[in-house]
Amino acid sequence: MNAVETTDLSKTYRTGVFKKKNIVALEKVSLTVAPGEIFGLLGPNGAGKTTFVKLLLSIVHPTGGSATVLGEPLDSIAIREQCGYLPENHRYPGYLNGTDTLMFFGRLNGISDAVLRSRAGSLMELVGLKDWGKVKIKRYSKGMLQRLGLAQALINEPKILFLDEPTDGVDPIGRKEIRDILVTLKSRGVTIFLNSHLLSEVELMCDRVAILNKGSVIKVGRIEELTRREPFYHIQLTLPLSETVHAALAARAFEFSVQDREVILRTNDASRVNEFIDLLRSHGLTIEGMHQQKATLEESFINLIQGTGA
Repeated sequence: MNAVETTDLSKTYRTGVFKKKNIVALEKVSLTVAPGEIFGLLGPNGAGKTTFVKLLLSIVHPTGGSATVLGEPLDSIAIREQCGYLPENHRYPGYLNGTDTLMFFGRLNGISDAVLRSRAGSLMELVGLKDWGKVKIKRYSKGMLQRLGLAQALINEPKILFLDEPTDGVDPIGRKEIRDILVTLKSRGVTIFLNSHLLSEVELMCDRVAILNKGSVIKVGRIEELTRREPFYHIQLTLPLSETVHAALAARAFEFSVQDREVILRTNDASRVNEFIDLLRSHGLTIEGMHQQKATLEESFINLIQGTGA
């Protein structure tokens, strides 16, 4: 059973008072999310990411297609108890402190106060707010509010967690801590579905991603598939390449360039890479390091979006 499964899921909004106009926010989106997976949903502003999450949570209702969450249809009340949600622009009453906020949301989930007192303290510690439980949240920074929002989303110990920009406004150390929390949750079998504009964060966290543009899915795949390897090998040497070695390499029809003590070899043939390295060593050169160039998730994302005419 997939944690999330959608088939041709669509949403069209009608706007205007006198002259109605249809706005297609999502069009025939079909994808699956496996249990225990960290799945990222990417796309430019207005691509339909937030609409998609709201459909899965029944905050808005589809105009076409179907979907299940944890094997249940979207109108099932039972799955609400097993979902956690951190919206992008959450707001909490400034007069409440951090612990009271978690207690409030826990009560909305039907959790007893006895359980909540223990759980709230543990979650505040988990998200790095252990010493801020009694401080009114009007004194919290943007990053602290994000941490509190994550704790709120976890208050009911969900089986699936929906996060909209979970590291927005969080400093680099805080982002690393949130990544660690999500990886820990994954190890416990929690499925995590997140939207984020921070593609470097997505690249570090997610198992698979889907890229949306103009309401449609244009690519789904594992991170290593999207950050494809390029046919360039960067080889660092202890000494610059001499004219003699350069000529020997050129005579063997290698396609390469030289930047000081780095040689960049272009090939998709592993045997040619080994032949190149053997030739360097036969001329007494020592290799300090080597890596194959690959595209970043951001580069792949931009190429895909521009390729669809965004």
